[in-house]
Amino acid sequence: GRNVIQLETAVGAAIKNFPGAFAINVPRSRFLPVKQTSDLLLVMSNLYHLEEGVIKMSPLRQFPVTPLVKLGTEFKRIQHFLKRFQTIPDLLELDHLTVTGDVYFGRNVSLRGTVIIVANHGERIDIPANSLLENKIVSGNLRILDH
Repeated sequence: GRNVIQLETAVGAAIKNFPGAFAINVPRSRFLPVKQTSDLLLVMSNLYHLEEGVIKMSPLRQFPVTPLVKLGTEFKRIQHFLKRFQTIPDLLELDHLTVTGDVYFGRNVSLRGTVIIVANHGERIDIPANSLLENKIVSGNLRILDH
């Protein structure tokens, strides 16, 4: 393997440690910051696509603003986040999503408008495959089991 040095400092302060180093300016259109799993959900969704190396919002979205997404602590770690989605929901018409508690999404779920999903402590909510949630509040528990 190759030795790697990781510096935990601001890039402006770190660059002085590398003789001959220089910086380049990358336009915002070339990347989207992913600092939390709520950001990851947006990037993985159908809201964005890659076109000739540029990340663009889907032309199918009516409004050019990004939806507000708040995911609870159950979604914080990447492995927990990934196991909670059979597929990433359709977010093209989403304005606001809040999810807290033990919540799982089936395949081909569509979220539109404002959607709030709150699983009670100790309870679980399974959003069934092919569901459309538009301007809905889902709370309590919901388990749909195959038989």
